[in-house]
Amino acid sequence: MDLNSVLAITCGLIVAFGAVAAAASIAFVGSKYLEASARQPELIEPLQTKLFLIAGLIDAAFLIGVAVALLFAFVNPFAPAVAG
Repeated sequence: MDLNSVLAITCGLIVAFGAVAAAASIAFVGSKYLEASARQPELIEPLQTKLFLIAGLIDAAFLIGVAVALLFAFVNPFAPAVAG
């Protein structure tokens, strides 16, 4: 296997594992929100604000992982430098 094929597999794994982890995390937070709002309906609004904040941070972490994968895919920092 050459470097480009390993790099393509690595980028795919970064995006795939990041997507699975983000989806599972948001699902877990959402289920806990529904559980908490069922127990105390008067706290729905503050809990909803916190839910959206946490979901946004989880999604931002996933998008940072996608950006790193795209950096590796297109810039290829592991390739030898070409002297000009």
